[in-house]
Amino acid sequence: VQLQASRGGLVQAGGSLRLSCAASGLIFSNYAMGWFRQAPGKEREFVASINWSGSITNYAEAVKGRFTISRDNTLDRMYLQMDSLKPEDTAVYYCAIRDYSRGTIREYEYSYWGQGTLVTVSS
Repeated sequence: VQLQASRGGLVQAGGSLRLSCAASGLIFSNYAMGWFRQAPGKEREFVASINWSGSITNYAEAVKGRFTISRDNTLDRMYLQMDSLKPEDTAVYYCAIRDYSRGTIREYEYSYWGQGTLVTVSS
């Protein structure tokens, strides 16, 4: 199983950025997925999750209303649309797959992880 996240980047506060995560080596539509992030000097934290069909999503309070997680099972891809970005959103973002149909906020329940991509939000 491989997960490949798109390149992040540098964006000004208030701007937008979309991350994608391409999966291979599994039947993508069977599994829930999630996004996590790790800011400098902090532990990795949950950002958002999505169930196998895309019908159930969950967000961390810090990003609710600003970020949108989605997936396209025909392309084996997951997305994270990030709007109204803040400097505190600066982090390395990771995509992950859970070996189950529904997502969770618990990091240890995700089986496979992408390599991480850096998002920097300038003030």
